[in-house]
Amino acid sequence: MKTKRTTTLLVAVFAMLGLLFQSCNNDSDPKDLNIESITVDGADLNAASSPTDVGVNASIEVTFNTDIDAETANENTIMLIQDYNQESVSIDISVSGATLTVTPQTTLGTGTLYEFTITGGLLSSDELPLAATTRTFTTAGTFSPAGVIANWTFENSAEDVAGDYDPSANDVIDITYAASRNDAAGMAATFNGNTSIIEIPNADPLVETEDFTISFWVRTNSDHVNENGDPAGHFVLGLGAQFGIQYEIFGNYDGAKFAIQYEHAEGSAAEDMWFPAEATDNSNGGWQGWDYAKSLTVEEMQAKLKDNWYHVTYTFDGSERKGTLYYDGEKMKSFDFDLWPEGDAKRTVTGMTYAGQEPDVVNELAFGFVHSRAGTMWDNEPWGGYEFPTANHFKGQLDDVKIYHKVLTETEIQLMYDSES
Repeated sequence: MKTKRTTTLLVAVFAMLGLLFQSCNNDSDPKDLNIESITVDGADLNAASSPTDVGVNASIEVTFNTDIDAETANENTIMLIQDYNQESVSIDISVSGATLTVTPQTTLGTGTLYEFTITGGLLSSDELPLAATTRTFTTAGTFSPAGVIANWTFENSAEDVAGDYDPSANDVIDITYAASRNDAAGMAATFNGNTSIIEIPNADPLVETEDFTISFWVRTNSDHVNENGDPAGHFVLGLGAQFGIQYEIFGNYDGAKFAIQYEHAEGSAAEDMWFPAEATDNSNGGWQGWDYAKSLTVEEMQAKLKDNWYHVTYTFDGSERKGTLYYDGEKMKSFDFDLWPEGDAKRTVTGMTYAGQEPDVVNELAFGFVHSRAGTMWDNEPWGGYEFPTANHFKGQLDDVKIYHKVLTETEIQLMYDSES
């Protein structure tokens, strides 16, 4: 009997020790660091398929099974990458116990794939690592790089959907909205070629910049004649004409140009990004400053500019002093101020500027004419006075105007065109 009681007692003791050991293990042993949930803009990043239509101002929230060491949550262990160029997005990182929040410092690009990665360098408060984790998501809309300053989509409105460059109701004259180039593009602004104009006040900051990109879609209506009954040119847009920026299409559709004001060491001056049919560069008899020109025949140029939608992009790189024109995502022409003659002030250009003076021109961006109605320049010219219905008013449609204070790359421009066409 004594042996039986002793055995029973030993079993009970070991059982109690086992329970005590298990309890200590559950309460005090470090936990492996694991993700319990991860979301972006409320969408589940742990789902079977990656989220799309994510907002461009979205934050990423990660919940772990245990508290994390805030000092290890930094841009070396947590990264947000633009997939198309593998550039890092600057982010703000905050930690609250077991929750990590990641917020981009700038608005993300639209229609863009992003990779979110947490490396094994992130530790729990018990200094245990996380297995490296990567998730992807795509922002809503067609592709457009981050950093747009102003964007007019003309979806039954002339409002700037990206910034604060909005016209007043009295500054939208005889504009209608109609179907754009495809279903995804929605609506476009339509200009009647006589009186239609949209005026954006206080727009000079748009061109006060070292680096610049403007992008838009345009379609002319060739049923537009001057005072002699001949085809009229189209002033598609203008901010103080050549004292800021203008874009015009020639009346016979054999070319077009930007005229832009540039700042240099002695003040400022205008320069044309002139792109005619059969263009030349400095390698085949053209101006020494033109370092590239794609030569289109008159017929090819007219096929592009006349009664057809086409995509226009112009970039200026202040540090390189280089301007580049693209049509439909393809490089058409470029110039380099460093190739100007020795001693020319334009070799010292640092960027773009606005040099307009009242009453000639006013710092208002005009869609549909070379400058706003408040300016008096060329008022008496049949081709340049707003009051003349046969002047070079724009007749046609305009859509998706975007302005950046940075130089978009050829890859970005091509992706934007491909996505929007």
